[in-house]
Amino acid sequence: PRFNVDEGSRMEIVRSQRTSLSADEVVPTLPLYRSAPLLEVRLEDFELFAIDRLRVLKGISDGLSRGKKPNEMETLVTDLWKANMRHPQASEVINKDTISHFVLRLVYCRTEELRKWFLSMETTLFRYRFRLESSEIQRILMTEFDLPYKAVSNAEFENVKEKLSQVARSIGQSLSSGDTIFYKVPFEEVPELVANRRVFILKGHAYVAMNQVVSLVVTQFRSHLSKALVLTNRKWTSTIREQEKDRLTPIVEALSTSYLGPDYSQPREFAEISLKDIDQVAKSSFPLCMRHLFEKLREDHHLKNGGRMQLGLFLKGVGLKLDDALAFWKAEFSRKVGVERFDKEYAYTIRHNYGKEGKRTDYTPYSCQKIISSTPGVGDHHGCPYRHFSEENLRAALGKMGVGNRPLEDVIDKVRNRHYQLACTLTFEAVHGSSCDTGINHPNQYFSDSQRILESKKTSTI
Repeated sequence: PRFNVDEGSRMEIVRSQRTSLSADEVVPTLPLYRSAPLLEVRLEDFELFAIDRLRVLKGISDGLSRGKKPNEMETLVTDLWKANMRHPQASEVINKDTISHFVLRLVYCRTEELRKWFLSMETTLFRYRFRLESSEIQRILMTEFDLPYKAVSNAEFENVKEKLSQVARSIGQSLSSGDTIFYKVPFEEVPELVANRRVFILKGHAYVAMNQVVSLVVTQFRSHLSKALVLTNRKWTSTIREQEKDRLTPIVEALSTSYLGPDYSQPREFAEISLKDIDQVAKSSFPLCMRHLFEKLREDHHLKNGGRMQLGLFLKGVGLKLDDALAFWKAEFSRKVGVERFDKEYAYTIRHNYGKEGKRTDYTPYSCQKIISSTPGVGDHHGCPYRHFSEENLRAALGKMGVGNRPLEDVIDKVRNRHYQLACTLTFEAVHGSSCDTGINHPNQYFSDSQRILESKKTSTI
């Protein structure tokens, strides 16, 4: 089936309507997303386009959390966009851009926290894309926003030229001919420029150079999107969720928490770990969440179901074969519950996880997102230590992993700001003395990246 994204992102079947443009017409490739166009969308594209855009937004979120500078963010946004938002048909690139935005608008309109995150990431994405456009396209986009600002006249420009030159010099620029178009706007509409002392203010008005117009446009973009998200939320709760409960609603509700990387259901390049190496490998290459479970299992000879699932599927993903897995769990559990009870109550679940029982489903290891959102109870050891440990326990665990004082404080800082995956990434970097630009999104990714680094260190010392 094919569907149309309308303003509330409700889907309707429509006939395709396309208009062609004259060859010499300059058309911005950066949509303002003021209203959803009548576009045909196949149901599978609805989800795939949204996932591609989500990769871009999550990459931006990671870049901002890492404190990347504006020029680094510009490169990052360009690279993310190129990697994820292409389409085999060039003519479909803008459609993919528009469709993916409106689908995610629907996904992220549903709670205050989701709206806040989406608004922030989309605004950042728009800022850098706008900055990369030519000044001609920027002017066209400004007129589309219908901003009520007039360019400063030549006479007025001459009166304030000296002051404008001083401001330009103070921010390391010169008043070149390309920047002599200035807009006079109420100063409260460019809070960014005022806060950073990058603009001349006179009688309540800011004189904004053409190359600073991004600040004006971004404010407008953010304001429009913020209101639109609230309206979309109303439509979602009043009609769309119920109307689409069998078709789009499950997709929409899953997308905001979806993990976007490989599923690690099949072991990767370091395909097997043997029982004799498992303690050593746990020490060198398990992320803290798995290392903690592993140590608790060795200590107590038991884990509750949540811990068994989290650790068991991880071990399967790193290459522990079914026979070895059964031997591993049996050796521990039988010390607490006896061999007979283990065979009767626990062995089935292990075989089940490997797809050898029940529906024969090959279960996939848990992603960071799934682990972070779990809710361990009393006596449970699963979950994400960065989220679920007390600060004191986390500090002790990180110290035991060999994280030094300075990186440890950086990790704790990220935890306080609820950037749990980034905290894990910083731990990885501190332990391995090597950067991890992609960030940690999955415990099995942590393991395979760790093994790759350790292998390369081994070969370089031979």
